[in-house]
Amino acid sequence: MGGRTRTSIVVLALLIASPVFGGDHVSNWNSIMLSIVAGQNPFAQARFAAITQLAVFEAVNATTRHHKPYLGITAPTGASAEAAAVAAAHTVLKNYFPGSGSSLDAARVTSLATIPDGTGKTAGIAVGEAAAAAMIALRANDGSAAPLPYTPFTDPGFWQPTPPAFAPAALLHWAKVTPFGLASGSQFRSDPPPALNSGRYRRDYDEVKEVGDVNSTKRPQDRADVARYFAATSAMHAWNQAATQASAAQGTSLSHNARTLAVLNMAINDGLIASIETKYFYHFWRPVTAIRAGDSDGNPQTDVDPAFTPFITTPAFPSYPSAHASASYAAREVLERIYGRRPPSITLSNPALPGMTLNYSTFRQITDDIDDARVYGGIHFRFDQDAGALQGQHIGRYVNKNHLGCAKGDNYEDCHNDE
Repeated sequence: MGGRTRTSIVVLALLIASPVFGGDHVSNWNSIMLSIVAGQNPFAQARFAAITQLAVFEAVNATTRHHKPYLGITAPTGASAEAAAVAAAHTVLKNYFPGSGSSLDAARVTSLATIPDGTGKTAGIAVGEAAAAAMIALRANDGSAAPLPYTPFTDPGFWQPTPPAFAPAALLHWAKVTPFGLASGSQFRSDPPPALNSGRYRRDYDEVKEVGDVNSTKRPQDRADVARYFAATSAMHAWNQAATQASAAQGTSLSHNARTLAVLNMAINDGLIASIETKYFYHFWRPVTAIRAGDSDGNPQTDVDPAFTPFITTPAFPSYPSAHASASYAAREVLERIYGRRPPSITLSNPALPGMTLNYSTFRQITDDIDDARVYGGIHFRFDQDAGALQGQHIGRYVNKNHLGCAKGDNYEDCHNDE
């Protein structure tokens, strides 16, 4: 059993033993979800999170009818929203992670024990299970399980396998995964990256060459810390923590939290799909390839360094735009529209990095650190981050505006659309 799996089990046991974020069942099961999906790659994490949180939203919303549904699940009058949330999250996670079934079953028992027995509880459980089954069926053939081969280009400017593993291109098929909120992965495709002979390319080349090398003396300790942190922490993990902490501080309702976490994870997932679609449209090379071949790019102002080695390991797919930026700026756009630009203090942590925490007073500070993390980590040019930021902002704005809006009816006053 791997170290990350053991960590996930320990964290899940702690979550089961004591309520988190004030005992809200939507937030509690979001935290359980984070621990369960931790062993997956960031793209799979985002997909599982979106499925889970949309099932939870659909189950809760069937009982409250505050928002427009995603699927159209219905619930009998009096069905418990809390029981529906627990059953939906449990059913989705146990379906995809049967190896964690016993721990998830124990968490379900603990959660449901806080809800009074009766027909409302029974009906809520049935609604949650129905919402989960519908979401699982909807995503059964979404393209996430169909890896595709890739033949790298060899011309300057194009992606090639990177050291130290020189692994083949990963996640080419993710460009074709069905989004949760966008019409297609290409809907917000980034404009082309800077030309290799441009001044912008040279400036950003020089920056990552100076601060991103493993032996750089220009990388402050705090930039090294954020590079390590966000190399180990996915956008999904960071921004779900931020959302649940903001909701706890503001005391938002179960219905509000269900909608927020659903839209948030739709946007994160679709940001990653869009970034991969753009990456494999332009096939732009990574800094380690570019800097080691700086004498072949046709730009006389880019000095070659054949020994350049990134501070963190380069992912095995093209550089432009940054996937972490696309997903994170989508998340930031959603959360700023819901909680404002200055939420209560946010503390990010990761069980895989014991003793390391990052503290923030604005959502922008998080994206600023993520941008620096990828450049100071030596795996992205600054223009990769800027393109991902713009793409993510478009996606976050679009998903929040066009999905799960207020249902204008008797319950409209209880709805929080937060556009």
